[in-house]
Amino acid sequence: MFSTGKEIETVSTRRINPLAVIGGSAVITAAALAGAILQGPSGSGAIAGSEMSTGVTVTATTAPSGMPIPVAQPSIKGPAPLPPEEQGLPG
Repeated sequence: MFSTGKEIETVSTRRINPLAVIGGSAVITAAALAGAILQGPSGSGAIAGSEMSTGVTVTATTAPSGMPIPVAQPSIKGPAPLPPEEQGLPG
């Protein structure tokens, strides 16, 4: 065979593997972005196409005219007596 005196350099698999990982990641990222852009905005009234909508249910009622519970009154007027263990020595 004909030889030029130069050896043919081979590309190492150690160089190809990282480049393949980077290239594959770029393709997957581009596909995910394209899918997100082409999907479009979601509807604000319903979630995931269901018929249930989000919001607050409001029921109109009238406020009560008076106090439904009477005001609490203390049963003991004035200072309460001390319990026997707190009264101290007699006399």
